[in-house]
Amino acid sequence: MNYLDSLNWIHERTKFGIKPGVKRMEWMLNQLNNPQDKIEGIHVVGTNGKGSTVSYLRDALMANNYEVGTFTSPYIITFNERISLNGNPIDDEELIHLVDIVKSVTERLDNETELGPATEFEVITLMMFVYFGTVHPVDFVVVEAGLGALNDSTNVFQPIITVLTSIGLDHTNILGDTYMDIAREKAGVIKPSVPLVYAVKPKDALHFVRDRIESHHNKGLELDRDINLVSDNDEFTYRYENYELENIQLKMIGKHQHENASLAITALIEMYHRGLIQLDFNKMIDAIENVTWKGRIERVNENPVIYVDGAHNKESIDALVDTIREYYPNKQVDILFAAIDGKPIGKMLNSLEEITNRFYVTTFDFPKALSIETLYQNIEHPNVVKVEDYNTFINEYDGELLFVTGSLYFISEVRKLFSNI
Repeated sequence: MNYLDSLNWIHERTKFGIKPGVKRMEWMLNQLNNPQDKIEGIHVVGTNGKGSTVSYLRDALMANNYEVGTFTSPYIITFNERISLNGNPIDDEELIHLVDIVKSVTERLDNETELGPATEFEVITLMMFVYFGTVHPVDFVVVEAGLGALNDSTNVFQPIITVLTSIGLDHTNILGDTYMDIAREKAGVIKPSVPLVYAVKPKDALHFVRDRIESHHNKGLELDRDINLVSDNDEFTYRYENYELENIQLKMIGKHQHENASLAITALIEMYHRGLIQLDFNKMIDAIENVTWKGRIERVNENPVIYVDGAHNKESIDALVDTIREYYPNKQVDILFAAIDGKPIGKMLNSLEEITNRFYVTTFDFPKALSIETLYQNIEHPNVVKVEDYNTFINEYDGELLFVTGSLYFISEVRKLFSNI
């Protein structure tokens, strides 16, 4: 198969939907001699903050001369970026090779078991483990979980450390509609003897995670208890055990990024304590300060100023609103919003209405994209406008400051309109 054939074969698996559980993954991996057992992996799980935390970990390790693989989703520019080596997507020939390896195994799964066909995400996860476990071994692999944790297809390897970034209400139709439901699912990555670095805010969820850590006799490193940070405008000070790192200033704006960076720093220090890495602290901080992450409060145009942000649930929208209030308190902020089905749209829109001058709603070419009319009916803002063609709207936008948000898939489409990024 050529590249397009390979990509089409992967995408065809979307017809099998989302099927939580790891039995299919375990069967396929076993047929391929369990490449997941050959990696030194860091598992990054959570409702929000996974992508930027992966980036902080990756760049800090690379700055300390380690070769690093990453597995992330969804992609923003090219499909290949989901499996990346030192921040660069694998090339087309490598993707073709991986499909050649896993295709026969997925067909055998269908024919030889009653587990059902592999989903698209399971196939991509399988390709990742094959690549970093067999085809191109690396020093470390930073694996971002997909949906949930306990029943996520990435939850089939023994990490050296796990990072739980947050617990929020997302994918509630699959994971449950309370913080405790989500906590039970996310805590499924807690494994005996594997340290957990975590930032869990809801009290009942926090107590549940603490209990799971204790029952597994893990070392738990908790934000605001073991890890403390003091934010001062753009800068923050990090404190953990005997370490105090002052005047850290990130390129990625927002207080939530201070927390994500702190989780990454703590994971790296714990790896250093355990003799897993050599760590130059200056190189680590320099790298983390300079991290950027496509589609996360990313400035894509200067005149007029346009940002894109893939906030796709209530918690990430709240973080975006807090950031806009902090950095642009005196600006006339406009919002262009599109989202997919299955999100708490009413709550997301209500939060944005508090800071919006003009509220624009649109839709985009995606199977689960919500219609303009559905969004329009959920908004009570006095200045709400329906946008039929977001391409033309963005090209002709003449306001002071525009934030485009609501879905990572939407952001991926919007970024294509800007040739300078």
